[in-house]
Amino acid sequence: MLKQPIKKILEKITSEHQRMTVTEGEILLNSPHLAEIASAADTVCRHMHPEPWRTYNIDRNINYTNICQCRCYFCAFSRDAHHADAYVITKDELLQKIQQTVDLGGSQILLQGGLNPELRLSWFEQLFREIKSAFPGVNIHGLTPTEILFLSKLENLPEETVLDRLASAGLGSLPGGGAEILVDSVRKKISPKKIMTEDWLRIHELWHLRGGRSTATMMFGHVETPAERMKHLEHIRNLQDKTGGFTAFIPWTYQPVPRAIFENFSPDKISHKDFSHTDFLSAPPKKTEMDMSRIPAAGTFAYLKMLAVSRLFLDNISNIQVSWVTQGMKIGELALSFGANDMGSLMIEENVVAACGTTFFTTETQLKENIRRAGFLPRRRNVFYQLQDFISDE
Repeated sequence: MLKQPIKKILEKITSEHQRMTVTEGEILLNSPHLAEIASAADTVCRHMHPEPWRTYNIDRNINYTNICQCRCYFCAFSRDAHHADAYVITKDELLQKIQQTVDLGGSQILLQGGLNPELRLSWFEQLFREIKSAFPGVNIHGLTPTEILFLSKLENLPEETVLDRLASAGLGSLPGGGAEILVDSVRKKISPKKIMTEDWLRIHELWHLRGGRSTATMMFGHVETPAERMKHLEHIRNLQDKTGGFTAFIPWTYQPVPRAIFENFSPDKISHKDFSHTDFLSAPPKKTEMDMSRIPAAGTFAYLKMLAVSRLFLDNISNIQVSWVTQGMKIGELALSFGANDMGSLMIEENVVAACGTTFFTTETQLKENIRRAGFLPRRRNVFYQLQDFISDE
């Protein structure tokens, strides 16, 4: 039987259309009543999106380098500059990947990578201009706030200047990566060299105030508490109230780092240049006592509940996106009844999650079929959630 406080919270949102508080969100996250929370989230989603379709897009996640000074404890993708697997993508390889994306109907690339001090701001400006010259119709959804701040520190330039120069060179929108949990005490445990909460929010705000759009994300299911998850959502909702610049919110679950990666992650095996002029990269990361390879992946129950609570809480963000890349297509299909209205990207290429051993892939045909099985028509969109096709019953 549904407890009275839970029932009142859900009625307040679905019937009275009042805003959920952080405390109420925490109560829901601690509740075992998934079906009722899902039903409420589905009601809200259908109110916001009464159309008979659910959307997806086609893009490619291109990681321009895996060399990274940050070396977050949950990351199995990054490498030291002298590692045998370290790379910086060549221009020809990058353009080839974009051409393959366009050939499959894509109109966007997600471009992000490690914090590589050899890649200066001018390198990105030239790269973006060459991409836009070769593919003027392709949107560059690129560089997280972590990368923007890194370039700002590296070049000793204001963040506003970095954003302006990148936008002039062709940057079209900003991804929400690097958010993890927007609570500094959590960030210091899992990614002590990455930017803190205030920095992440500020760079998105600067981008929004310039008329730019971006996405917001959350990586959960590691060391954070339900209260800290709700604090994360509160930061996102507050900034959206202020700027309206987020197009979508995408939560996903932490994928455990393979044990072999963790055992080899030690400061004496990582070479670091002197970055005394950068506050968050001034010293090698310390060996953590937290073995993140031993933290189990959050299950389907936790993922779907977090997704549903996100829909209920983020009343000012129109789109909630499924993370089938971490959950698989079957759960992705189910998530369309838990408050999500978007299946996310076909994701022609994905390297970061795959480095942890989670490798779900799909085709456009399969993705559209999953949307149909969930009871909706599939519609292709771009990063700005503009529809790019006609309603089809094929």
